[in-house]
Amino acid sequence: MAAAGPSVFLLMVNGQVESAQFPEYDDLYCKYCFVYGQDWAPTAGLEEGISQITSKSQDVRQALVWNFPIDVTFKSTNPYGWPQIVLSVYGPDVFGNDVVRGYGAAHLPLSPGRHKRTIPMFVPESTSKLQKFTSWFMGRRPEYTDPKVVAQGEGREVTRVRSQGFVTLLFNVVTKDMRKLGYDTGPSDTQGVSGPSPPPGRPL
Repeated sequence: MAAAGPSVFLLMVNGQVESAQFPEYDDLYCKYCFVYGQDWAPTAGLEEGISQITSKSQDVRQALVWNFPIDVTFKSTNPYGWPQIVLSVYGPDVFGNDVVRGYGAAHLPLSPGRHKRTIPMFVPESTSKLQKFTSWFMGRRPEYTDPKVVAQGEGREVTRVRSQGFVTLLFNVVTKDMRKLGYDTGPSDTQGVSGPSPPPGRPL
């Protein structure tokens, strides 16, 4: 009797939240979590984490370096709802209160191998100058109650945001049994294969 084929595939990701560029801010830390579809389930590793506080480097780059590790494995029956990593960066304001300095999200890479991603970050904005002054004075800047909303589309069109900073991630991705289930995440099989040659004398 033939052995049954696999019914799920695995996505294994490790790497790190490497660094960030926030020219206007210093002494920042980062949180991450994952958002994924209902057919996905984590099987190993950590679904969320919070880094150490880091200060700007003393060179011309003025990079904020965390090198904070990521290590997670998911299983699924189909690619719909492919996992996204959601980042939230926090730091002190002039009064010493922790306030959000940026949100961002990106899908985990689809293909196996080593990948580097730079994610643009943004922050929610107050809808009026009075609210902006009040939130600054009270030390309570606008922020999402659940950062996972960043990876979803519902209600985003009514949110006013401002771009602010970048975060660089490194991923090492391994997949298992995707090809056996009919999914090809590798290079195209037609790469380097030429089509039929034109008849002699015909222009190319």
